Amino acid sequence: MSLNEYPTIIMKPTDSVAVALKEIPSRVEVTVNISGEISKTITMKETISFGHKFAVHAIKKGEDILKYGEVIGRAVRDIEEGEHVHVHNLEGTRGRGDKIANE
Repeated sequence: MSLNEYPTIIMKPTDSVAVALKEIPSRVEVTVNISGEISKTITMKETISFGHKFAVHAIKKGEDILKYGEVIGRAVRDIEEGEHVHVHNLEGTRGRGDKIANE
């Protein structure tokens, strides 16, 4: 398949993740267009299901994860570019007074 057969969405150049608009198989190269300004080719580390997120760059443990320009949580471990980003490696921080109080 060509690189453009796997559509994704990412809104801001600062976003850490993109969303798969259809299932993307493991080891496939995908071109991500960031706000029409930047194109980047990423190799998927694993299959990414429709509607799920993947890292558009390496994310270090403890770093904020941004989606649509907003912080959606923190990495609980290092995450590689092209890796699935979900509850196994992302910790939500919204509405968590215990996380806000420690900052």
